[in-house]
Amino acid sequence: MPMTRSFDLPLLRSLAATLALLTALSGCSTSSGGAAAKAKVYLDEAFSNTETFSRVFPSTTASTCEAARRALMSQGYLLGSADRADSVTGRKSFQPQPEVHVQIEFHIVCVPEVRAASLSASEPAANAGDPDDRPSTIAFVSAVQDRYSLRKSSNSASLGVSAIGSVSLPLSSNDDSLVKVASETIPAGEFYDRFFQLVDRYLEVP
Repeated sequence: MPMTRSFDLPLLRSLAATLALLTALSGCSTSSGGAAAKAKVYLDEAFSNTETFSRVFPSTTASTCEAARRALMSQGYLLGSADRADSVTGRKSFQPQPEVHVQIEFHIVCVPEVRAASLSASEPAANAGDPDDRPSTIAFVSAVQDRYSLRKSSNSASLGVSAIGSVSLPLSSNDDSLVKVASETIPAGEFYDRFFQLVDRYLEVP
């Protein structure tokens, strides 16, 4: 006689419920991990004053921004519109790989440094020539790096020549386009330090 197997229905139901619970927990952990990764970018934005995208120069705002313009031009950056004397923009293109293009764009704003008054009303005016009274400017600089990838697409078509019958000649064309795949503000550090050192060279200090 053929043997028949008996199944414990409560046990099967328990196993099915356990599998469903594990699947749900796995989905929750994956989604929470993705949310944590997205939130991490904002958590790292501490707005600390230890690492800033700025440098103080002992010069006027116009002279500081002019030095920044010359620094960018000396490195091959294409400058934007020079409508304002207190701001500078410039961009430069790179091609680290045959199908990868990178563009760095600088944004510079020069503002007078606000300092507490070193002299009180009761002090003699003879001290007005103190070196601390010389103009001082803060240059705020940020650079954005955009990365582009070359996307290739092939288009095919046919050319019918009625004079020789129904013969058709296949034609094809390639339409290549650059697609932005990433954009990031370059973090504060050595990159800006090198730029500020170059600005110092072009800065005319009285």
